[in-house]
Amino acid sequence: MIRALVLGGTADARLLAAEIARAGIDAVYSYGGRTRAPADQPLPTRIGGFGGVSGLASYIRREGITHVIDATHPFAAEMSRNAVAACAETGTPVLALERAPWDKMPGDNWIEVADVNAALAALPDSPAKVFLAIGRQHIAPFAAKPQHAYTLRFVDPPEAPLPFAADVIVSRGPFTLQSELEMMHARGIARIVARNSGGDGARAKIDAARMLELPVIMISRPELPERQKVESVAEVIHWLGHRTCLGA
Repeated sequence: MIRALVLGGTADARLLAAEIARAGIDAVYSYGGRTRAPADQPLPTRIGGFGGVSGLASYIRREGITHVIDATHPFAAEMSRNAVAACAETGTPVLALERAPWDKMPGDNWIEVADVNAALAALPDSPAKVFLAIGRQHIAPFAAKPQHAYTLRFVDPPEAPLPFAADVIVSRGPFTLQSELEMMHARGIARIVARNSGGDGARAKIDAARMLELPVIMISRPELPERQKVESVAEVIHWLGHRTCLGA
């Protein structure tokens, strides 16, 4: 019997949860717990970390998990690394549902960097209005350049004081091209710092930057251990040994 563990937190993971439920597959959906009001999904849910590799391995054994699907954010590197290690320790098959990264298109003005610290270094010294679209867990280094007028966008209002003054937008995506254009016009955005998350849900800001001829400091994805990867929900369902007619 299959009992799957879905490591979720993305729009792709929510789509996967719906198809797993529709297929009648026994599964548990795990949130990292960073979003206070996560979107509803139809699987039994657990919230919070596992306690590293050993904790995840213990959970897999205790709950009789037979398959692990890593559908976390492409930049949730620690969780992905822990999943590979825990599955190797327990002999559990693991599959990553990983959206393809964005490709640079004609008209894009990207400054491609390796990590957040490199993105900070790529910002100019002269003050600029910067849309910092990287999630609240990674903003602290930008306090080193407080001369910029930062715009931040979070799913939840910040619970603690921010490390620098900023204009905070509280809103849940996906966002449309028109809404991104309007937001950037209204705030006079001159530069964008973004992570190469890929997929359609967060792409509108990149398309808007192209249309407005704005430079984008694009943070590359972290390196992860070798693992089997697919890009679609249908491929995950097939891997689990089920057939499905997506969209029916």
